[in-house]
Amino acid sequence: MTFTAGNHLVEPTRASFDTEQHLKNALRQAEQRHYEDFLIVDVDSHHYETEAFSEIAQYIDDPVLRREALYQGMSRGGITSIDGSYQEMTGRVTRYPLRNREKTPPTIHRDITLMRRWMDAMGVDIACMFPTPMLNISTCPRVDVETALARAYNRWLCDRILTEEPRITSMLYLPFNDPEACLSIVEEFGDRKGVIGFMVTSTHYKSVHDNAYIKTFAALQERNLPLGFHAAYTWGDQSTRLMNRFISVHALGFVWHNMVHMANWIFNGMPERFPRLKTVWIESGLAWIPFLMQRFDNEFMMRSSDAPTLKRKPSEYMQEMFYTSQPMEMVNNKEALELTFKMINAKSQLLYSSDYPHWDMDLPSTIYDLPFLNEQEKRNILGGNATRLFNLSSQFAPWKVKRRAARPAAATAMQEQSASL
Repeated sequence: MTFTAGNHLVEPTRASFDTEQHLKNALRQAEQRHYEDFLIVDVDSHHYETEAFSEIAQYIDDPVLRREALYQGMSRGGITSIDGSYQEMTGRVTRYPLRNREKTPPTIHRDITLMRRWMDAMGVDIACMFPTPMLNISTCPRVDVETALARAYNRWLCDRILTEEPRITSMLYLPFNDPEACLSIVEEFGDRKGVIGFMVTSTHYKSVHDNAYIKTFAALQERNLPLGFHAAYTWGDQSTRLMNRFISVHALGFVWHNMVHMANWIFNGMPERFPRLKTVWIESGLAWIPFLMQRFDNEFMMRSSDAPTLKRKPSEYMQEMFYTSQPMEMVNNKEALELTFKMINAKSQLLYSSDYPHWDMDLPSTIYDLPFLNEQEKRNILGGNATRLFNLSSQFAPWKVKRRAARPAAATAMQEQSASL
């Protein structure tokens, strides 16, 4: 196995990959900023379910589909016909080509071990874990395959991962091309341990306000379980086919479908029909939200008759929704970012997310180091808001308690004295 360095292909020198070594700088950041003193919840992280696909496929009910899935697999050209991946940057992000070499103990599921390692290094107490290639199965031309894989993955995840590790949670995948299956999945898994909500990938071609989904939305509202819209991209979309660079597809594709579904959600009055159903908009960054607020409000004030069910401006509904932070646009204009935080009411509605292990991941310091946030606002965004939204336990993870105990007594006393001033 090779990866690129500059213009040359080189052979990896390490016999195996080591997440803790790979994230040693993140660990140093966590120690310097004393993340052990407060809760950090990562609302969007990933694993590679393809590495456990032989296990997942065993949960497929249909024996024909199960055999087909085991034979074809799920990666390029597999059963879902997902073709190609540019996330790995041709191997330059070494955790992609080397992760399958990382050694893990046989007594704990490999996914749990790998999750714990990166969480501990980054200072994360609780993580919401999503699949990766599966996020594009909504584009699979075979609805029965999407539904079968969704149900199998959810069963595997609940049985093998969530029930064994309280620090790992998930918003389970809903096969949005099959409305009846969406409802049955909510009913089957809504009470399972570690399930904190349900998620649809935003790259789909079904209108979110369609009456076929009303029972599903009602079931979520009744159970007080949030609905997430997780962004993804596809080069097969009619608009993205016009682009010849991955950077273009990534920059716009992760935002476009969330914008479409947000428009349908608001202007068809879904916040009024389901006032207690909380929505989370995931992995689209933040810059798109002020744009939509201004654009929607302007349109609404000129022709409110097109949205007769709305009782307030669109931006007011959007300020009550939740958004994950990654990838946060912060390269050029901090003033614009600060205004964005104000417009979306970030102190109560923004949720930290890393998107680890993807190439554009954000460490907790992305939030913690923002100069325009006070200490309490940082803690809200890094964990407090998610704790409230998902009704999570606020107890510190055991590793954090151990790390706090290891700190010099004088330094601990000085920090506690400063906090009390």
